[in-house]
Amino acid sequence: MEMAIFKWHDGNVPDGVEIKQVYGLIFSNDGRLLLRVENNEDGVTYSLPGGHPEENDNGIEGTVRREIFEEVNITIRSPVIVGYQEVDEEDGQPHIAQVRMTALINGVGVVRPDLDNGKIYDRILVSPNKAVDLLGWGDVGYYQIKSAMSIAIKYLGISEFHDKEEYI
Repeated sequence: MEMAIFKWHDGNVPDGVEIKQVYGLIFSNDGRLLLRVENNEDGVTYSLPGGHPEENDNGIEGTVRREIFEEVNITIRSPVIVGYQEVDEEDGQPHIAQVRMTALINGVGVVRPDLDNGKIYDRILVSPNKAVDLLGWGDVGYYQIKSAMSIAIKYLGISEFHDKEEYI
């Protein structure tokens, strides 16, 4: 069985590459990252909030805003593209892009079912280094988070990255 190959690229997706997913590396004002927490029969799974673009999203910024609101009932401000994960399924098909955007938390609503699938996800804020460990994406995940941290410093006004873990 062939496995997909993932490669990280900073910046915008080149023309002609299909964007299949848009996920958020979302920071609190004190530099902690938001992770979506799913409890299931296999244990706990950590992921970034996000999903597939829809026609009425008005671009990737609209997708990340909608998906984060639907999944974890959080609104964001100042979204900025970080880069994209190029995915080669090794099936002879063109490579696709999984976009990563960063932004700041603007508002936090109560935990409620995902508007798309009815699942309830917890939300945790963790240090960027802890997020690397919890996501378990290896080097590709490390580079995504480090790129998001650089952008957060440059464009979002974050000057420190705290390490207090907190469910919100």
